[in-house]
Amino acid sequence: MHGGFEPYERDDGILPPGFKAEGNRYCDYLREQGYQSDNPWHDFANSSLGEDGTVHSGWNLRWAREAARVAEEHSETPYMTRRAMDFIVEQGEKPWVLHLSFIKPHWPYVAPAPYHDMYGPQDILPVRRDETERADPHPVYRGFMDYTPSQTFSKEGVRETVIPAYMGLITQIDDHIGRLMQFLKDTGRDKDTLIVFTSDHGDYLGDHWMGEKELFHDTIVKVPLLVIDPRRTADNTRGSECGAMVESIDLLPTFLDALQLPQPQEWLEGQSLLPLLQGQQKSWSKDQVVCENTFAFRDCVRLPIGAPVDRCNMTMVRTREWKYVHVDGLRPMLFDLINDPCEIHDLGASPDHAQVREEMQRRLLDWLFSRRRTTGITPEGIETWNVRELKAGIDIGVW
Repeated sequence: MHGGFEPYERDDGILPPGFKAEGNRYCDYLREQGYQSDNPWHDFANSSLGEDGTVHSGWNLRWAREAARVAEEHSETPYMTRRAMDFIVEQGEKPWVLHLSFIKPHWPYVAPAPYHDMYGPQDILPVRRDETERADPHPVYRGFMDYTPSQTFSKEGVRETVIPAYMGLITQIDDHIGRLMQFLKDTGRDKDTLIVFTSDHGDYLGDHWMGEKELFHDTIVKVPLLVIDPRRTADNTRGSECGAMVESIDLLPTFLDALQLPQPQEWLEGQSLLPLLQGQQKSWSKDQVVCENTFAFRDCVRLPIGAPVDRCNMTMVRTREWKYVHVDGLRPMLFDLINDPCEIHDLGASPDHAQVREEMQRRLLDWLFSRRRTTGITPEGIETWNVRELKAGIDIGVW
């Protein structure tokens, strides 16, 4: 249920209107602060109050410019930051690992004051989309463009309403991470704590005529990754940027490496980032990244195609020059990242790019063939397997 984690505090958010939030610690906390409701997460933290006193649900994007009904110090981000500090204090001098996951910025896109109106339409970056993308799209792409969030974000005025609130939520995250960093400094834990800031995905917010997070444009898959390694071995790269291709699966090997713990090669498929942090870029061999997703949960995509739920898989392989997306039972997608960095023109059916598609498919197949097969036994265990059989007197096939 918890994916191997030992939960200290868990706030998944996303409690729909009318849901009776019982046993949820954040909702209990809100009630303690005076926000009386069966579902204070929705009714206060993720809803606003109209001028006529009507409660405006944050699930309706039209109200994104309005301030949440909850005071900023009681909203989700500062609450979870305080809980992280509580955890660190309770550990004392013991070694610890903490995964601090903020639910925001995330729908419902509702920000508390003063973050709700810090930004306006003039602060929004230009949208990345073109009418040609809607002319004859890949069937999966067409299905996702028909998805409700995509239809909404394609309307005039929606981005201008929602994105300023989204930016405010990001600024709130920045401010409270600043509080957490100051806390680590004040307690001296900044000297012995490896800190990694990243995200699980981006958000289309209207780019490519899409909402949500469904496909593989860089808008979605190119996430931030900031690492602070306090040890002297990382001094040479401190404050610098690195252009190496890395993946989220590289984080766990990094943590184990930093703690000098064994790395179970029968399970792990990533690489430790410590060589990059120590300035050893030449030793980094990864020249591609891979992402996987499914459209099995989206009827607007699956049903028009007629795909069974177990054949709705998509796999992306990206190099510096090309992005290739394999889709079960359908033609692939292909983007030229050098000449088309905004990924507007899908070359998945272009006869002039057949050789590129073949090369990218080969890369994907090589990756699939290299995945772990014997996850129940270590490589060392396999190496000594036959020797142990012979020592045990197991003679197979002897005449």
